[in-house]
Amino acid sequence: MEGIDWGKTLAASWRSRKEQLKPVLDIDLQDMDRLLCIDRQKNAFTENLERFMASEPNNHVLLWGARGTGKSSLVKAALNSYHEKGLRVIEISKDDLHFLVDITDEIRHLDYRFIVFCDDLSFEEGETTYKELKSTLQGSIEKPPKNVLIVATSNRRHLIPEQMKDNEQSALVEGEIHHSDTIQEKMSLVDRFGLALSFYPMTQDEYFSIVDMLFAEIEVDDIAQMHVLADRFARERGSRSGRIAQQFFNSWKS
Repeated sequence: MEGIDWGKTLAASWRSRKEQLKPVLDIDLQDMDRLLCIDRQKNAFTENLERFMASEPNNHVLLWGARGTGKSSLVKAALNSYHEKGLRVIEISKDDLHFLVDITDEIRHLDYRFIVFCDDLSFEEGETTYKELKSTLQGSIEKPPKNVLIVATSNRRHLIPEQMKDNEQSALVEGEIHHSDTIQEKMSLVDRFGLALSFYPMTQDEYFSIVDMLFAEIEVDDIAQMHVLADRFARERGSRSGRIAQQFFNSWKS
């Protein structure tokens, strides 16, 4: 990618209008230790990432589940933790996936390890850009680049919607379900992510633990009352999550 000095650039995002990468100058880095209530996901993600950094067998990653629970923050925290070891991040939107092969062609021989990050990934019926992603995940006649790890986030486990009509040609053969060709095609994308980590809505106690962390350096006269207000704030928005806790903190007036 012409113009990108990866020695000084930790992250870049793809700009389709100019068909080039734009360095990200003000990076929203996260602290891995401040990502609470997702220890299982952090451990699995980090173990796989360390294998990737060491050029050992690893899997592309799908982070799926409830909104605001730390999926994107996990990628930002990984960059914060591993950029000194040569990790870089390239962010690309779903609509630009047809540029993915061009991007990976340019970086596959560089001495850096790249997470290619696609946030909020899902496809509607009739969209075909997922086929570009499939070839990069597993390769075609050319092997996929060893220095590229695809990480995608999504609010749903099945990236391509399944319709009732898709099951009409499925059959039960000797006690085993044989899915229709349409179902097989739609499932094949998710199958290419060897590591799929689920994120679930937080309990009230988990939500309060994040609120308490955010308020740790602020003097609050009545913690119990603050929790009441934090819970009300979450109920009004229909969910409890780290994102909601951060929004509550941002709106706090001492």
